[in-house]
Amino acid sequence: MDNLKKIIKIISSKSINGVADYISLYKEIRQEIENAQLQEQKGIKKIKLAILSSFTINGIKEVLSVKCCEIGVLPEFYIGNYNQYSQEILNKQSGFYKFEPDLAIVFIDIMAVLGEQYLLPYQISDKQRREWADEKLNEILSLIQKIKENLSAKVIIHNFEAPLRSPMGIYEGKHKLGFIESIELLNANLRESFKNDSQVFVFDYNSFCSKIGKQNIMDYKLYYLADMKIDLQYIPKLCDEYLGYIKPLMALNKKCIALDLDNILWGGIIGEDGLEGIRLGPTPEGMPFLEFQKYLLSLFQRGIILAVNSNNNIDDALRVFREHPYMALKEEHFAAMQINWNDKISNMKAIAEELNIGLDSIAFIDDDKLNREMIRKALPEVLVVELPEDSSLYLKTLMEMNDFNTFHITEEDKKKGSMYAEQRKRKEFHKNALDISEYLKGLEMTATIERANSFTIPRISQLTQKTNQFNMTTRRYLEEDIQKFSKNGRFLVVSVKVEDKFGDNGITGAAIVEKNIALENNIAAWRIDTFLLSCRVIGRKIEEALLAYIIKLAKKEKAKELIGEFIPTKKNVPARDFYKSNGFKLANIDNGREIWIYNMDKGYAHPDFIKVIIKEEN
Repeated sequence: MDNLKKIIKIISSKSINGVADYISLYKEIRQEIENAQLQEQKGIKKIKLAILSSFTINGIKEVLSVKCCEIGVLPEFYIGNYNQYSQEILNKQSGFYKFEPDLAIVFIDIMAVLGEQYLLPYQISDKQRREWADEKLNEILSLIQKIKENLSAKVIIHNFEAPLRSPMGIYEGKHKLGFIESIELLNANLRESFKNDSQVFVFDYNSFCSKIGKQNIMDYKLYYLADMKIDLQYIPKLCDEYLGYIKPLMALNKKCIALDLDNILWGGIIGEDGLEGIRLGPTPEGMPFLEFQKYLLSLFQRGIILAVNSNNNIDDALRVFREHPYMALKEEHFAAMQINWNDKISNMKAIAEELNIGLDSIAFIDDDKLNREMIRKALPEVLVVELPEDSSLYLKTLMEMNDFNTFHITEEDKKKGSMYAEQRKRKEFHKNALDISEYLKGLEMTATIERANSFTIPRISQLTQKTNQFNMTTRRYLEEDIQKFSKNGRFLVVSVKVEDKFGDNGITGAAIVEKNIALENNIAAWRIDTFLLSCRVIGRKIEEALLAYIIKLAKKEKAKELIGEFIPTKKNVPARDFYKSNGFKLANIDNGREIWIYNMDKGYAHPDFIKVIIKEEN
């Protein structure tokens, strides 16, 4: 792990001005990786990336390698042969499938798809053009289906760049289905085809080209010389887009934004300028802050946690939230508020502790360079956003961040803000309770245990990706993995939804159990592959209710032993003694991995202050 930190330090020390610098840096860090034998080391985040393309894509591997290492991920690549994407996808014995990527990128360009029709589009009729769009869509869907049949990898398929110009000029729009419109139709149908597919994502390459400038995206000299259809200077920007998929796949996305107040949520300093003097509202000076707040509110509404880390008099700051007519963000939108004169490092730690999340889940936004540098050095796990000095660029900076991406937004995500507000009420209730028993009984908890289904699978996958503290094995699973487990009769996959008198915590626990495994002594046994709880419900005995359900079911199906595994990490210390405290006996320790066994002859019951509902399969 220290070697990877050394590589990150090497990258941060370099001045990178173009693809040539990335290629040079790639060679340097590859040498470090080989010398340190990092590919063989455990505990390092690794990803296998495959790229299939219809044209020459020199530079992407090198640039993306550097960018992956920069965020602490060690990549391994498979680059398909030039314009052989169809052959590689259709051949089950191809190197593409043997590589078994975690993420597959399929980049087919519109010139390759159209062939001669790209420059001579009106050789065919409008009717034939519609047939062409349908035919090409079916070809692409067939290729992607082949990938899905052979791999559980996430798949990114590029859509197609709609050209800026047509040989018909201004008459282009008068056709029943014009040349450009046929490509737009293909893109629309491609997007529609994968809307409900959790494995496949359509990358909007057409919008990416528009952002760059379609007239700039291709260097025609390189196109004619080497069939390169994206200018080398824009490959780093394309790789940034790919990082938006890699970060959630590697559980590196952020779930909390900690914000300063003065000159961030409003212009000016509340302690000096007063409520009437700060800049916030529909004026040239106030609009950047108002729109910045509105975008933060939209992130809150999709499940990003908001917190305050500010040096201020708390009464002055809260007055803005309560009385200013143009505050889009209110007190109830913030899960934690550290408004005081403590150093911001202490405040950040307090926020993480209050929310029970890791520092690596937080992004920090502050206008003060000194504060940013202080957090960056003292708490390197925190993502420090490098803000421009011009407040009119705050919104643009926030909108361009790809650190909040997720492959699925669940109902629990959408309700996260209100859930944290309810959590504050629980903490107040806890303070007033005489002891822990009174507190737990007074919560009036209900745990609903349900077999995995189409509604719960995305959340179960999300929990395996994000849960670190009470997670016995920290095995990470994609939705496709959970679907396969749930359809396999040898596995039991369940979720736990927790409610109490303060509100609904949502699905906050899950288990994956392998049934009837073969043991040397022929004893019928079940093995707990995954057993986890969200940090929101740690310490409420929900884990015992879930374990009691598994034991009861295993007994019913004549299992004699239940095997539990504990794989220690830096973060799952709260789970360490769970099996020991619940009647399991330590059977073996292999390379740090603990094997615990529960004898089914013993009785086991969940705490009586938790009402358990078993939701049967539909």
